[in-house]
Amino acid sequence: MDIIEQNKIRMNRLSANSDGLLRQIQSLDWDELETALVECIFKKEESGLSDEYGPASYFPIIPENPVQKTLYEKAYKHGENLIREAKTSAFTVAGGQGTRLGYNGPKGTLPVSPIKAKPLFQMFAEQILGISRKYNVTIPWYIMCSPLNLEATTIHFKDNDFYGLGRDNLKFFAQGVMPATDFKGNLLLASKDSLALSPNGHGGSLKALIESGSVADMASRGVEHVSYFQVDNPLVSTINPLFIGLHDLQKSDMSSRSLTKTGPFEKLGNFVSTGDRISIIEYSDLPEEKALEKEADGRIKYRAGSPAIHILRRDFIEQFASGERKLPYHRAEKKVPHINENGKLITPTEPNAVKFETFVFDALPLAQNPLILEADRLEEFSPVKNKTGVDSLESSQSDQIKRARRWLENAGCKILDNCLIEISPLVFPSKIDIERKNFHNFDFKKNLIYLD
Repeated sequence: MDIIEQNKIRMNRLSANSDGLLRQIQSLDWDELETALVECIFKKEESGLSDEYGPASYFPIIPENPVQKTLYEKAYKHGENLIREAKTSAFTVAGGQGTRLGYNGPKGTLPVSPIKAKPLFQMFAEQILGISRKYNVTIPWYIMCSPLNLEATTIHFKDNDFYGLGRDNLKFFAQGVMPATDFKGNLLLASKDSLALSPNGHGGSLKALIESGSVADMASRGVEHVSYFQVDNPLVSTINPLFIGLHDLQKSDMSSRSLTKTGPFEKLGNFVSTGDRISIIEYSDLPEEKALEKEADGRIKYRAGSPAIHILRRDFIEQFASGERKLPYHRAEKKVPHINENGKLITPTEPNAVKFETFVFDALPLAQNPLILEADRLEEFSPVKNKTGVDSLESSQSDQIKRARRWLENAGCKILDNCLIEISPLVFPSKIDIERKNFHNFDFKKNLIYLD
């Protein structure tokens, strides 16, 4: 491709007096860049949606008939056995910074619990450790950072003694980056010594798992299933027996949780199916007429939205190692500050560049026997994305308190109105653990309860 050769010539000239830029140019995967340019710039008009899709079917969170009830009971026990046999691992995508929240640091270090102000990482760590103790097993945890927050994340864990999980059972690594280009495919410079680079999207997690040696580490431990979740959701069930059990019983390469959307235009990706293949269509790409379609009972047809919670088989991830299986690139038009040929800094006021991203959900159409299990939004989803309003720290803490109250009241406990409650996931990693506890000697007539 001419643009690749032009970029090589231009970059070699500009890097003549910059060792840093020269190293970047020499390490750049030019074939990968060419693929991204073709998919996102030169043939982007060819990447339209097929008209042959419909709403994806899913397993409801509550079984709807005796056959499903029996299957769920079997799946739960099977999932517990897989956990007990050390066949599972946790994997968190944690490249985000807390900038939008007014927080200076990796988002995973943001204090989010309502009483103890535990960081997101601590909440996940305690849940993983609690499950490990419950099943007398070691569950490894893999954490993908961005190049910008990898060091800060590892320091955070070291300062907190790895939250009791043991250094050898955690692996931190950075996702890959891709250079940004202008709309014609010309590489941009962030400075005279560096390309304008950005993370390659959460789809880069599969490649990063392989290249970091994490998949090899899983294989050495006998891990067969990888529980994938993002760092901003403190309610997530990190290792879920029912989900894992269904996934394995159905011989699925990749399984997903879904949320029933609050309305046709909620900003969640939409699960759709084409034949026996499942895909996710971004909320902005689902045509309005499709979004508004309804079932006979009045429910919207495209109601299964994605909270970005998956389970992947380790051997499915390994199929991406050879490069024969690849995720497509998506075009993201952004405002990218850069220097021009004269070394002058250009700060654009409108999008001026293309960033190339891959999405992990694009692995779904490649998976055999994909399945979707509905999740209860109140139980498993309250992300911290915004400073205020919906999906904010305030709304998430409120949801954490409401869930804790619900768990205790369902276990027969009487709680005062407006009581502030936090439950330690180290001691009670799931609501079942609350239900099995005898609280007869515990005084719940308090305005603040921290249960551990």
